[in-house]
Amino acid sequence: MLFKINRLLPVIIVALSSIVACKKTQDVPSTATPTPTPIPVAVTTDPQLIKDSVLLYTKDVYLWYNQIPSLFNPRSYTDPVEIMTAIRQYSIEPGFSAPVDRWSFAMKKTEWDNLSGGLGSTFSATNAASGDFGLGIFFLTEGDLRVKSVERESPAGQAGIRRSWRITKINGSTNITTSNSTFIIDNVFNGTQTTFTFIKPDGTSVDITLNAAHYKEHPVYLDSVYTINSKKIGYLVFNSFLGDTVEINNEFNRVFSNFASQNVADVVIDLRYNGGGYVSLQEKLANYLINASGNNNLMMKQQYNDKNSAYNSSTYFKKLGSLNLSRVFFIVTNGTASASELLINNLKPYMDVKLIGPTNTHGKPVGFFPIPVGDWYIFPVSFRSTNKNGEGNYFNGFPVNAQVNDGLSKDWGDVTESCLASAVKYITGGAFRTQGETYQEQLPQVKQSNSVLDEPSFKGMVETRRLSK
Repeated sequence: MLFKINRLLPVIIVALSSIVACKKTQDVPSTATPTPTPIPVAVTTDPQLIKDSVLLYTKDVYLWYNQIPSLFNPRSYTDPVEIMTAIRQYSIEPGFSAPVDRWSFAMKKTEWDNLSGGLGSTFSATNAASGDFGLGIFFLTEGDLRVKSVERESPAGQAGIRRSWRITKINGSTNITTSNSTFIIDNVFNGTQTTFTFIKPDGTSVDITLNAAHYKEHPVYLDSVYTINSKKIGYLVFNSFLGDTVEINNEFNRVFSNFASQNVADVVIDLRYNGGGYVSLQEKLANYLINASGNNNLMMKQQYNDKNSAYNSSTYFKKLGSLNLSRVFFIVTNGTASASELLINNLKPYMDVKLIGPTNTHGKPVGFFPIPVGDWYIFPVSFRSTNKNGEGNYFNGFPVNAQVNDGLSKDWGDVTESCLASAVKYITGGAFRTQGETYQEQLPQVKQSNSVLDEPSFKGMVETRRLSK
């Protein structure tokens, strides 16, 4: 019964990169399906009743609903956020000794509307009203903090800040170390005005003060075609499957038309910080990348719990563009999640898929949709996705074919950047560089700090087609 209430809601596969656009964009369903009249939902502001409703919904749609104890008491928790976090422990999958759910969550409706629509704010309520700087950061090594990404319409982008710039001072503090991560996060992600000192690649220093703002995201960061040793290589940096879907679809058409017109034979898709987004955009990109022999074949299946198996669905490839690739290269990190992983998984049965990066991908083969409860949305994990071969339990992420450090000291598109250089070497020479040339293990504190610096980022896969029986 509870599932029927939400059949007209967008289905969402969500995992944890900043998502920014100036307004919400409703994607067009790829197939027209009949939808039932939604059953009215009683609106309540009583916190205790909201908690009760959170549990009732969850017991109906949660993928592992039968593991939730009968005595689970939602009223013992502060709010829906704590309830969603608490149920994650009841998600034991065959072959895994620990719970696999790292993602079930709750969010105020206004905050989710801003985030899913792309209104420049990170995956937290702290700066929902003021926006942010549009600046992503990671430690290259201990004490060496770098700009990893910049949204071009954001305050950082408008100030001319680029990936690879080193941050040496924040609001007067030169303590740019992993032990000072809390200060860094507060001033970079939660601040409304912060002054930075940057060292540019040419060695010059510049002081820049940024004021937080909302802005439109353009997830196609860069596209280029390289001719190296007579090989035509297409390169696309794609940072999110969320945003203005009309713009993104037009960008896909432009990019792949250009690749085809220049007779590109190999394609490198850079998803290193792409935490996901709309399933429909994943499908569109997959349809540009799939070869002719994969056309009209099964792309993926989505499967719900046994209470809701009537909503299971299958999606088939519908080839777009004229590229006919036998292989594709993806640059990935642990921040490559959900819709990005779905793309990789869906192509694997049909193509030689090569992954390049420092670590496994994030590991999120499951999803959920937003359920309204009072002024909240809750997101209990509700379905899993599999490819043509039935593969889908990649909770540990996909391992890389070439372990290569993230080249944070280089800007996008620099062919000497370690990950892109490794792809180019394979394409032009038939082998990746040796691991000794391309990878150095990061210190534990650097790994931990970068994980914390990535927490404000959203990772997800958003399905906008309606469910119906």
